[in-house]
Amino acid sequence: MTDTVLEIRNVTRSFGPVRALRGINFDLKRGEIHAIAGENGAGKSTLMNIIDGILQPDSGKILIDGRPVRISSPAHAQKLGIGFVHQEIALCPDVSVAENIFMAATNQSHALLMDAAKLKANARDVLSQLSDIDPSLLVRDLSISNQQLVEIAKALTLDCRILILDEPTAALTEREAQILFGIMRSLAARGIAIIYISHRMVEIFENCDRVTVFRDGELIRTDKVSETTAENVVNAMVGRKIESLYPPKLATAPGQAILEVEGLSSSRFQNIFFVLRAGEVLGVAGLIGAGRSEVMRGICRLEGNAKGRVKLNGRELKLRDYADAIAEGIVYLSEDRKGDGLFLDLPIDANISALNLAHVSNGAGLIDRGTESRLAESLGQKLNIKAASMRHTVSTLSGGNQQKVALARLLAVKPKVIFLDEPTRGVDVGAKSEIHKILRDLASEGVGILVISSELPELIGLCDRVLVMAEGQMTGELSADQLSEQAIMQMASNTGWKKRSA
Repeated sequence: MTDTVLEIRNVTRSFGPVRALRGINFDLKRGEIHAIAGENGAGKSTLMNIIDGILQPDSGKILIDGRPVRISSPAHAQKLGIGFVHQEIALCPDVSVAENIFMAATNQSHALLMDAAKLKANARDVLSQLSDIDPSLLVRDLSISNQQLVEIAKALTLDCRILILDEPTAALTEREAQILFGIMRSLAARGIAIIYISHRMVEIFENCDRVTVFRDGELIRTDKVSETTAENVVNAMVGRKIESLYPPKLATAPGQAILEVEGLSSSRFQNIFFVLRAGEVLGVAGLIGAGRSEVMRGICRLEGNAKGRVKLNGRELKLRDYADAIAEGIVYLSEDRKGDGLFLDLPIDANISALNLAHVSNGAGLIDRGTESRLAESLGQKLNIKAASMRHTVSTLSGGNQQKVALARLLAVKPKVIFLDEPTRGVDVGAKSEIHKILRDLASEGVGILVISSELPELIGLCDRVLVMAEGQMTGELSADQLSEQAIMQMASNTGWKKRSA
């Protein structure tokens, strides 16, 4: 049996006049973890969809164990031993976790009835490697991170020889990601070949054997991880040198308090105190379930009925719903941009104006397309949204540009405070650097910026100060010179010191 399990030979693929793949030659060895890096639109997903049978190549060959194959569908790919965990979650929300995990096996079963108890027991065994998720829960009741873990558990039930993981840690905490990395190494030791797609250089260099870089539909280079650097990979991805992923931090003391939260409590969190000051980027860290998102959504009145005091520029607010929060200039960017943050089938300009229809409406209550277009063009230019026209539908944009549109929609209401939940999830390194600069520029303009992130290097690189939560409580605060992954994780695990923000 050959050492190479998968070979891609001179594969091309076009979508109309757009050449998505240009003569790709790629190989995957048995038992290796092979990273694929590249900006959104570089061709990574197109190639993976060809390997999984979702798309067919225009030309070229695919060989498995040295034998040419035509992969006609995802079901055929599974029969060939190919498993694919997509970045975009593709679970059935109205059935249980257990039913989702074993859906393929259930569909292939000839039994007249499904053994629900056995299904749950088997699902619990698989999930025990990753998390303590209840297999009887409906998927729609799970957080995004737990849905991602169910997707991974689903793939682990397949008898894979080749496993494709597309940004699998985008919705996971550091602890959950480390569990996944351990499983990956165990699978590789058993001879399973893994394709690992990620924008996170730390993950690639800590866990992968080789890294291949795509750019503009071409395979630029393949290197052993031990023989290259993160800087080389990033520069190959973007075709230019990126000096830093993070803009300079606040050089002076922060200004006056913009937002003050005092004694905020609900069924999901207790006695929350913090202050957001002018000029700073404030981060919030914590494990999944710590209550980070719930606090910010509670302040905005997007969920729950939080009690406590919220002051904006020294004035206590009485917020009844999210419309009140928007009117006061407090807005929230969801971690689930495709589910909650955008109207994917509407044009860019309609998305940008969605929270401020009064501004783009005429006296008869109808949308003034000219005003809407000028608003979109202005914010599109400010955020460097890459699109041929503001009338293009949002679904046609890359992940980074979709996130910029979601941010532009918030800026359309001229906010005073922006809560950003996982603002660079699923965004390539070039767009990530742009978004970081945008957030720093907004902070310097006087907008209050608060960032929730599960990516510890992002919190450390971007934020002037980080609040840490565990089990619904604030467990600590770290200034810029105190920030480290170890310090954050100690507090996130409720083992660090406690301090109330001032």
